[in-house]
Amino acid sequence: MIALIAAAAIALGRAPTAISVATARGETTIEVRTGPAGAPLLPASALVGALGGTVRVSGSWAEVDIARQPFRFLLGGPFYRYNNRLQPLAAPAAILDDTVYLPLQFATEVLPRLFADRYRYDPAAARLSEAGAPPPPPPAERVTVVADRRDDRPRLPSGILPGHMVTIDPGHGGVDPGNPGLFFPRGVREKDVTLQVGLLVREELQRRGVAVRMTRTTDTLIALGDRGGYCSEGCDLFLSIHINSLPKRPGYTAARGFETYFLAEAKTEDARRVARMENDAVRFETETVAAHPAGGLDFILKDLQLNEHLRESALLAARVQDNLDRVHTGTNRGVKQAGFMVLTTARRPAILAELGYSTNPEDGRFLTSAAGQRRLAVALADAVVAYLHEYERRTGSPDSTGAR
Repeated sequence: MIALIAAAAIALGRAPTAISVATARGETTIEVRTGPAGAPLLPASALVGALGGTVRVSGSWAEVDIARQPFRFLLGGPFYRYNNRLQPLAAPAAILDDTVYLPLQFATEVLPRLFADRYRYDPAAARLSEAGAPPPPPPAERVTVVADRRDDRPRLPSGILPGHMVTIDPGHGGVDPGNPGLFFPRGVREKDVTLQVGLLVREELQRRGVAVRMTRTTDTLIALGDRGGYCSEGCDLFLSIHINSLPKRPGYTAARGFETYFLAEAKTEDARRVARMENDAVRFETETVAAHPAGGLDFILKDLQLNEHLRESALLAARVQDNLDRVHTGTNRGVKQAGFMVLTTARRPAILAELGYSTNPEDGRFLTSAAGQRRLAVALADAVVAYLHEYERRTGSPDSTGAR
């Protein structure tokens, strides 16, 4: 017990703000979050994904596979199970904003102790390295080396290489108004807000030297199954922009805030609700309905060609969510996953951002104000550029396909 208290004091008192995870596949920076009790936590999807493992929730447990070894974390309890033995932790694993978080101690102490021949943690550099990972550059050279792996190519003022192109998808349009916007000005619908924000994101990205392909620039309907196809050859990522809402029920106008989704099986009923709401837009389509049936979604989710971008989509979603948190006046509802039809045909990292609730008066005012829309657009553009820059640093490649 004394040892556990001492470990907790160390974990809670001197935690880094971020750690880097280095493997032969590249290096990933993961931000440390402070949990409700002050405990330092890491997003499980980012940590486990960087180590080439998997994570899923089963009842009261988070099941993690790393290096082909299974771990089970009791959600809300400071314990984990390994080799059929229950072991104590300084802090519990938890689900925060629909995202699984693991104690920082798992990366800094547990893995290096159990697999000393495979993992090493350097507390001075806040770096977890896997066997086979390149050594960190000397401190005096670190910035130069990381920022200029392919120094024969000039970089843009934003720090990224030229030649990037992304697809921006303003949700709904034409005969599909999206949600009616209970607290929007008269006549303004979701489709109008998503288009305005999307056009502002295009403007901000182009100003940063990133080319943009829009699924729509006017009030027109684009089939759900066709939108992802705009992000094909030469496209780095796909960003779909939407506005959330709730059906009328007691207290429904109180819910507010923003959340970012990537494509995977939904973990909560609320995530499934949002996916159903957005997928219901297929009813406005005619000829395309048969070509892109919603019933095929379960099969698409298991498609290996899609899953190769799952980790990158999760990292992109986390970056977008963090940037929105800096400018949004509402609640940070976290990174989530669900089965959105609009994301299924994008063969690149693809996410869907719900920028707020039209059924909340504060969100409604923020989403329809010129200042609010500009702040959201700047945050989204900054997040995209930051993700592209991080991808280049991790891989040495200018785009998410690994080659141009």
